[in-house]
Amino acid sequence: MFDQIRHSRLMFWSLELLIVATLIYMCTKISFVFSPLGTFVATLFIPILVSGFLFYLFNPLIKLLGHLKISRSWAILIVFLIFFGGLTLIIWAVIPNLISQITQLLGNLPAVAKDMEHLANDLMKNPLLKQVDLDKAITDMNLSFSSIMQSLLKYFTSSIGSVVGTVTSVAVTAITIPVMLFYMLKDGHRLIPNVQRLLPNKYRAEATDLLLKMGDTISSYIAGQLIECLFVGIFTFLGYLLIGMPYSFLLGFIAGLCNIMPYVGPYIGIAPALIIAVTVSPMMIVLVVVVVVVVQQIDGNFVYPNVIGRTLAIHPLTIIILLLVAGNIAGLLGMILAIPFYAIVKTVVQYFWGIYQLREQAKITVPVAKDK
Repeated sequence: MFDQIRHSRLMFWSLELLIVATLIYMCTKISFVFSPLGTFVATLFIPILVSGFLFYLFNPLIKLLGHLKISRSWAILIVFLIFFGGLTLIIWAVIPNLISQITQLLGNLPAVAKDMEHLANDLMKNPLLKQVDLDKAITDMNLSFSSIMQSLLKYFTSSIGSVVGTVTSVAVTAITIPVMLFYMLKDGHRLIPNVQRLLPNKYRAEATDLLLKMGDTISSYIAGQLIECLFVGIFTFLGYLLIGMPYSFLLGFIAGLCNIMPYVGPYIGIAPALIIAVTVSPMMIVLVVVVVVVVQQIDGNFVYPNVIGRTLAIHPLTIIILLLVAGNIAGLLGMILAIPFYAIVKTVVQYFWGIYQLREQAKITVPVAKDK
């Protein structure tokens, strides 16, 4: 009887769960041992993430230049020159316009707040809302411009140390990323051969195929997402410019940047435009909505299906669920990384499921061949 209990599956899994629970409990008691490791990972996370993003964006171009009989070192140099040259051009052409429009917007904030207050007063004249004391509500919330500015100044004064630390961290990251990217591009093609050496011979071909598919999935998603964000940002800016929307460049930039989050991004991107449009005229609100709807329809029906949809083939409901869960777990960063992470997991699962089905079919067909 004791031998049966000892060899039973219930006893095996009970012991496994007990060991895992004990290990988790012990780890919570020695958290000070893992805190340096957590700091190390947190420090390297952003540089590795950005370098990996750029690696998968540029690696197809490196391969293309390799097919043109250009050595890998020269190909990396050409890509670096194009990238940093383009980045310099963007900083020279885009950043001054952004700073100019942000400065104008900040300078006009009192006027915008005044217009919003007048609009709210006009709304309060509605018979349904006459019972609401707007002045008392504003006083209770303490939303005056002077109080907001005092809160901002107090916040910046108290957090000047963190600002200096952030600037230092950004500077170190800006220096680290090009170095990491260079070595990723230079030695990235050696990853698959090194992985092959660690695996038995019968699994090497399958592992190589899986790694190539994962790399293609990530590259396609990153390149497609970049194209989509550029499309939405440029055409939203042109649409706002056409209807005479103030701060059209800044608002188009925000719309393109927010579009990195599927389905949720467009609603976040239109919010600043609607707030400013409210202070212009009711007709401007309608025109802003029309511009965003037209751009999103073109993007959803032509751009997204061709540059991303065919690669990932993820159902819209799945994307929404992923964004909700990832946003609750890891915030904005989780919403940005949820889709590519899911795409990789989906690629791995589909690949192993395909291998399993092939092997099951082989087991069925082999006996039939012997009978014949």
